[in-house]
Amino acid sequence: MATLFRKLRESAASLKRSTTTTTATSNSSERHAPLGLFDSLPSDLLLKIIRLLDPKHAAKLCIVCKSWRSLVSDNQLWNHFLQNHQPLHYDSIIFSETKLTSGYPLPFFVTQTPRVLSFKHVYGQRERLPPAVIIDGGSGYCKFGWSKEERPLGRTPTFLEFGNVETPIYTRLRHFFGTVYGRMKVKPSSQAVVVSLPLCHYDDTESARASRQQLKEAICAALFDLNVPAVCALNQATLALYAAKQTSGISVNIGFQVTSVVPILNGKVMRKVGVEVVGLGALKLTGFLREKMQQNSLNFESLYTVRTLKEKLCYVAYDYEAELLKDTQASFEAVEGRYSLSKERFQTGEILFQPRLAGVRAMSLHQATALCIDHCYSAELAGGSDWFKTIVLSGGSACLPGLAERLEKELHLLLPHMSNGIRVIPPPHGADTAWFGAKLIGSLSTFPAPWCTTKKQFRQKSKLNRIW
Repeated sequence: MATLFRKLRESAASLKRSTTTTTATSNSSERHAPLGLFDSLPSDLLLKIIRLLDPKHAAKLCIVCKSWRSLVSDNQLWNHFLQNHQPLHYDSIIFSETKLTSGYPLPFFVTQTPRVLSFKHVYGQRERLPPAVIIDGGSGYCKFGWSKEERPLGRTPTFLEFGNVETPIYTRLRHFFGTVYGRMKVKPSSQAVVVSLPLCHYDDTESARASRQQLKEAICAALFDLNVPAVCALNQATLALYAAKQTSGISVNIGFQVTSVVPILNGKVMRKVGVEVVGLGALKLTGFLREKMQQNSLNFESLYTVRTLKEKLCYVAYDYEAELLKDTQASFEAVEGRYSLSKERFQTGEILFQPRLAGVRAMSLHQATALCIDHCYSAELAGGSDWFKTIVLSGGSACLPGLAERLEKELHLLLPHMSNGIRVIPPPHGADTAWFGAKLIGSLSTFPAPWCTTKKQFRQKSKLNRIW
């Protein structure tokens, strides 16, 4: 590779030497090649040769002469570099750079044609961009890390880090973020941060809006008091949708205590349409599995082992009645010993569809999702007729195998008049889906603008609100 690059540079150097020795001789029959020794090769073959270089060496060819600069600036070449140097995230890069780079995605009728990318510019900007801090609070566990890393650096129980619930929210948040930065071993003042906002205060009432705004301001105030230079705060439902490379759809988050069904159009939560909340979450599923195991004389001092068994052995049956007739026994070697589960494996997830099995009086998951779809259909919002037919799952318990297929089946049965086109997408990145949605924002070539608020902007806005 070094030899190839040396030959390319020598060809450009030979061009420079020859042009200095033969200055505008119109009578001379010798004509110097604009690409030196490589002039006889077709341009498509030259591009194949340059593809063998790494991006840094290819970029250096731009400075030797105009002919090489023109050739190396080819958009397909840098598209190739993106595909080969970041293959796992290539589709996400294209989605984010075309849909999210200028802030919240515009309505579909405003952006008729996709943004034409300069892949060379995108590649260069993303390489120079310092990594952003990504903090996804979650309702049960916090995931934190860097935007340029493949996965979260670590995780910690959110409800423990927030401290005593009697403590004022600002103090709890300050302690929480201080703990996260301490575990990341980084100064808060060094990088911008993308932080997820928990899904709460679901209604569109004036008091709910005020509560949401108060929480967002408390989060920003706590971060800015830690000297964070810029903050981007987005809700978890929208981030989960972005992680699935969608800007519109219904985000279904199975949280720690409740499950929320959130309609989102062009990146914005449609609270006026209605957010549905089901009183079942990951904690209830884990508790139900423990009760089932206790009936078989298996007791645990903590829920950790039960949660591990749920994640490793449980699944959702496509046909519950048919599954009851099968032999479904399986075992797993946990820290406390080897455990075997049978019907509990699919009965645990079944309470999402039949809450009465767990003694819970609540709407089922498919009923709440169907109700949300029906509300979106009736609202006739300007976003096309099918935007609400894409359902994206998120949350740790949403990773149960078979859940997406079962939910899609139930929705087709409940909504036969509009079932065509309904699809349910499993969590694209497992339990870390919202974190990866935030990572998309923190990795944008245009980050931190226009997504972030600076400390100065936040103080000025707070001051203006106090004046009025």
